[in-house]
Amino acid sequence: MPLEAAPNSSSAFRRDECRCDRAATAAPPNIPCTDPAIISPAQDTRSASKGGGIAKGDLPAGLTMELDRAELQIEILAQYDRELAELGEAGTLEMLDRGRDWDLSATLAGGGVVVFPHAWAKDCGHQVAAAVHACLDSGAGRVLVISVLHAFSLEMEVARRRVAAGADPKAFRFTGIQGPGAPSGRLEHRADHALMAFRHLWEAEVRRRSTSAPEVIERYPYLAGGKPWELPGIEEVRKIAEDAVIVSTADPFHHGIGYGDPPEEALDPLDGGLKRARTSIEEGIRLLEVQDYWGYNQHCVEARSDARDAGQLFTYLRGPMSGRIVDLTYSEADEIYHAEKPTWVAAALIEWNKR
Repeated sequence: MPLEAAPNSSSAFRRDECRCDRAATAAPPNIPCTDPAIISPAQDTRSASKGGGIAKGDLPAGLTMELDRAELQIEILAQYDRELAELGEAGTLEMLDRGRDWDLSATLAGGGVVVFPHAWAKDCGHQVAAAVHACLDSGAGRVLVISVLHAFSLEMEVARRRVAAGADPKAFRFTGIQGPGAPSGRLEHRADHALMAFRHLWEAEVRRRSTSAPEVIERYPYLAGGKPWELPGIEEVRKIAEDAVIVSTADPFHHGIGYGDPPEEALDPLDGGLKRARTSIEEGIRLLEVQDYWGYNQHCVEARSDARDAGQLFTYLRGPMSGRIVDLTYSEADEIYHAEKPTWVAAALIEWNKR
C-alpha cells in the first residue's frame, strides 16, 4: 500500500508522466470514471469487456459493489503523501542509510531482478531504499521498473477475476502494458500508489549523490493471464529490457479480517502470521522459478498477492532465475480498510539471480 519529491535536473522522472503533478485527491486525468461507487449501476450498463464499464448483473459470484474503490484510492494516496512528508529530509536520508544493509547491485548487474514492497513507507522504506541503491550502484544507464497496477475500479477487478477463472485476457480493454510513453496510451497507472516511495527515495538519493541518474522507465502490466508473452506492448518492453536492469514491486501476501479471512483464522503477524506469509511467498517463488505462469497467477489469487502480472512479466523477460526472500516485515492495514485487527500486509525484499 505506500510522495514524490519534486524532480530536479538529474531526475529521470517527468512531471507529465506520473501522478506527482497533481494533488493526491484529484481524479486521474482524462480517465472516464466507471467506478460504481461513483456511477450507480443504473447509470452504468456497459459490460466489462472492451466496451467498458460494469453492471451489477455482470459481477462474478462472491463480488459485490459495496467497496468504495475510488474513496479507498484517495485515502491510500493521502496516507502515502502524509508518511513521506513526515519523514522530511533527515528521515528520508536515514531510511536510505538503512537500505545499505543489503548490497543487491551485483544481482541487477548480473541480469537478475530485485523486488521491493510498496506497503507503508514507515515500515518498509528501508527495503525500497535497498532497491534504489542497487539500481544506482549497478552501473546501468537504464532502469526498467515493472510495477503492480492495482484494480481501483470495479471494472478492473471484475476483469481480473474473470481472467483468473479462465477468461481470455484479450476480451478486456485493460489488458496490456501501461506506463509513461507506452504504446497502449492507457492512463490508469498515473493514479497508482505502488511507486510513490520508490520515486521519493530515488530523487533524494540522486540529489545526495549529486550525480546524473540512469533513465527510469516505468511499466505496468495488467491481465497477463499466464501468458505474459501475449500482453499487448510486450515487444516494446522486451526491447527496453535488453539494456536495462530490472526492479519490480510486490506486496505478495495480504491477510486478516479486512481482507476477508474469518476472525478465527486471522493470524497476528507476530503470532504465526509472518511464518505463514513466508511459506506463501516462497511457494510463489518456486512457481516462478519453473516459469509456471498460470500456476503463479492462481497462487496470487489465493495469497492475495497484487503482483500476479508483474511477477509473470519480469520472469518472462529474464528467463530462468532463483529467488529468495532477503528481508520480511509487515504493515498494518486495519485503519485504511476500517477493519478489525489483525488486518495486515507482508512487505518483502526479494532478489532473483540468473541461473
